[in-house]
Amino acid sequence: MLFAIISTDVADSLEKRLSVRPAHLERLVVLKDAGRLVLAGPHPAVESNDPGAAGFTGSLIVAEFESLAAAKTWADADPYIAAGVYASVVVKPFKQVLP
Repeated sequence: MLFAIISTDVADSLEKRLSVRPAHLERLVVLKDAGRLVLAGPHPAVESNDPGAAGFTGSLIVAEFESLAAAKTWADADPYIAAGVYASVVVKPFKQVLP
């Protein structure tokens, strides 16, 4: 089943994000290579694909996991959590309708 992992950043998270971004992306590539990743990306703090110093306000990941517990376990191991980037993370089932 698909699950949405919706994360909200702490204020001024950009430096923390950048410091662990390679490890964060490495985990996403594993999901992608396994054919389990639907989409992933950050929420820019301003209306721009490159928000510069404004940074990001959170992230969204939609991926396939065997259960809600497995999705939560995966989300809890995100390097952004250990680095203090995320203030909160919500994981919930997701039903893709389109495309």
